[in-house]
Amino acid sequence: MRSINIGLSDEQRQGVIDLLNQDLSDAYLLLVKTKKYHWDVVGPQFRSLHELWDEHYEALSTNIDAYAERVRALGGYPVGTVAGFLQHATIGEHPGDIPNTTQMVSRLMENHETIIRNLRQHLDACSKQFHDEGTADFLTGMMEQHEEMAWMLRSFIEGQSLEPSNIRFGIEDRQPAGTN
Repeated sequence: MRSINIGLSDEQRQGVIDLLNQDLSDAYLLLVKTKKYHWDVVGPQFRSLHELWDEHYEALSTNIDAYAERVRALGGYPVGTVAGFLQHATIGEHPGDIPNTTQMVSRLMENHETIIRNLRQHLDACSKQFHDEGTADFLTGMMEQHEEMAWMLRSFIEGQSLEPSNIRFGIEDRQPAGTN
């Protein structure tokens, strides 16, 4: 293979490739879990979650390809086996478990949040340790997408526990003075 001369040493590129392969592995496991929940969801929220998870699945699939291409652009090879994904991932599976709808949403939200925390650390390492601003920028875009997906899932869970209150728009409803 011809040497790569893009202003990063072999060690810097390999450090970034290792981080990207972890992110790729997490994204792949999240893709599988999202598709599984897409198939298994039941109940009153079936249609909205089925469609939301289809959108998330499509976005994750596109992102996985982008991670792999970024690894190749840096001269590495992306993880490409289930064993490799399981070895490199920081999120876990729940084999044989079919949770209820709220648990599905919660697990996906927690996985997105784990990935967001990892991406924050990785983009910091790419920038400060490996001096690869291109990958740091790439990871920032990925992080923003996961933040949006986590927000959508978090909003679903928070909506499950909303109860009427006497507070509207942050101002308590009070009886005017002297009335009771």
